[in-house]
Amino acid sequence: MKKIGILFGQERSFPEAVIERINQKAEEGITAEAVKIDKIFQNAPLGYSVIIDRISQDVPFYRASLKNAAITGTAVINNPFWWSADEKFFNNALAEQIGVPVPKTALIPSREHPTGTTSESFSNLEMPLNWDAIFEYVGFPAYMKPYDGGGWRDVYKLHDKEDFFDKHSGTQQLVMLLQEEIIFEEYFRCYCIGGKHVRIMQYDPRNPHHLRYATEGKSPDPKLLKTVEEYTLKLCRYLGYDFNTVEFAVRNGVPIAIDFCNPAPDADIKSVGQENFDWVVETTANYAIERAKAQKDGQDNLTWGEYIKSSVGGKPLIAKAESKITKTTAAKKTTPTEKAKATTTEKTTAKTKKAAVKK
Repeated sequence: MKKIGILFGQERSFPEAVIERINQKAEEGITAEAVKIDKIFQNAPLGYSVIIDRISQDVPFYRASLKNAAITGTAVINNPFWWSADEKFFNNALAEQIGVPVPKTALIPSREHPTGTTSESFSNLEMPLNWDAIFEYVGFPAYMKPYDGGGWRDVYKLHDKEDFFDKHSGTQQLVMLLQEEIIFEEYFRCYCIGGKHVRIMQYDPRNPHHLRYATEGKSPDPKLLKTVEEYTLKLCRYLGYDFNTVEFAVRNGVPIAIDFCNPAPDADIKSVGQENFDWVVETTANYAIERAKAQKDGQDNLTWGEYIKSSVGGKPLIAKAESKITKTTAAKKTTPTEKAKATTTEKTTAKTKKAAVKK
């Protein structure tokens, strides 16, 4: 019997619904339950073929447990090793590399020294920073938020540099991002599951949490939605997330990726609404069953993104397109007869030039 486990914290509606839906499907040899942990020994399996992780970002003990489960063969959704390494500033850099538009963003060191460090620990950091260059690059208004945060915690809208210094003085040891404000005419939040299933949801981050998915207005342009879907898939495949949300602010018809490091995204029925909830539960259940069927004991069953695979393989992140000249040359295969004619022509031309010089 293959078990699918869901590891979660305070949330109830989504994990309970996924467990119920998987068991309703009655796939032979597959069952689902809430993960049960009473001990963790090194290199000892937890007994689950698949674990859907909804809480390890807040509980280090769970994160370590999931890495141990992964090395013993569990397919963990999402990959706990990559999730531990990832953060929002890197995501923006990767997005630019693969051609997905993102806001201008600068990384800001913490206001206070991290515990156990002193000013001497920052001997490579020039003080004061070149604030004028930073503010000119990002512009105002701007947003400041933790480089690896989530859940809209410690997010500030800033109107000028005085506002920045005032708000930054209270961020303590948080490393922050200063990010250009995108004035948008449309906004989307997209579930992406399995790197192939996308649910595009109209969304307005300016509304209270329980009303952000309750948007009204014109129907989005199909071409715009197609681009949003393509960007969503591209980002999640390069990052290697099985379950993620990607947010886009549309400015002048261009979807700009705002936030795409959400590996345990909100899926509560009270906030996302019934239709979105039904989709994410059904799609998650189907994908978890798919992963359980594919899981094999004694091997790695994690998803690794294109960024990691390219790096390990020593390949470029993005394959460079061949030049038109190279393509044209490759397309034309010269026959032996054509080669002989070309050689004769070259010799005749050379003789003609020599005769002209003598004259």
